[in-house]
Amino acid sequence: MNRPKIAVDCMGGDYAPEEIVKGCLLACRELEVLLYLVGDEKRIRNILEREGACDKERLVIVHADDVVGMHEPASNVLKKKNSSLYVAGLLLRENKADGLVSAGNTGAVLTVGKFLVGALEEVERPAIGVALPNPKGRTVLIDVGANVDCKPKHLLQFAIIGHTYAKEILGIQNPRVGILSIGEEEGKGNELVRESYSLLKRSKLNFLGNAEGRDIYAGTFDVIVCDGFVGNVILKASESLGMAVLQMIKEEVQKSLLAKIGALLIKPALNNFKKKADFAEYGGIPLLGAKKPVIITHGRANAKAIKNAIRVANEFYLHHFNERLSEDIKNLSPKEVRI
Repeated sequence: MNRPKIAVDCMGGDYAPEEIVKGCLLACRELEVLLYLVGDEKRIRNILEREGACDKERLVIVHADDVVGMHEPASNVLKKKNSSLYVAGLLLRENKADGLVSAGNTGAVLTVGKFLVGALEEVERPAIGVALPNPKGRTVLIDVGANVDCKPKHLLQFAIIGHTYAKEILGIQNPRVGILSIGEEEGKGNELVRESYSLLKRSKLNFLGNAEGRDIYAGTFDVIVCDGFVGNVILKASESLGMAVLQMIKEEVQKSLLAKIGALLIKPALNNFKKKADFAEYGGIPLLGAKKPVIITHGRANAKAIKNAIRVANEFYLHHFNERLSEDIKNLSPKEVRI
């Protein structure tokens, strides 16, 4: 059977390699994948033996004796050629693996994705897309950190990348695309937004115009485009807000017996809400436009999050995402825009 081969950086993240290897075992038991476990061979093998590995033929250890620290400069990964992250990226570059998962230094993962794995021929800049929850489903926000300084043609490509993500992975037909601005009227926003608006309007995307901050979680759009600086601020603020809301609810519940009783009654609803906001449920966010799927998961990722990150990489492979993206960039871009 031709299984997708996923390289996993077992030494990246706050709980590496313990939780990373356990996540690989979960994925091995639930998904038809072959996993390259990259890192300290002795430590990885000890965990596998203790936990009881599933199909040993689908768990291949690739030794790497160095690690890129969580707070190191991102560029260090290109110098640390024996690090688990670099070696994992090299497996993709040499076509030995079909995808990469890491909970390590985010900047370093991006560096590997951009410069070691590389971008598709049609993509000038890979972008990070995140599928945020809304009452109706999911909204893809792109870019959320890979590209801080952008030109209008980059935002156009981000929109097409987001369109393909929403269509192929989330199953949304003819996704509604908007560009993040400070007002819904055409002409609002800074120079980048206004020039990008013109390009998007001339594209073959289902472009509905400007999206405001309130639209991100309202379900008004399926894809919202912005530069990586703005997107990263939104992503970090959203994560913080979700944690703050849950904490405030817990504090209010403790203030009276009636509140505690009420909390018990709505506990299933609260659990469902928490599940929607829990990064572990979604595993990780993809660097879209790289030659192979690169999935960036949270530094605090546990085994469940790693398993789901592997699932995401597997989905991108099975959906032939990059082939669809290449076609969409050619078919949806305005004719006058050079790819």
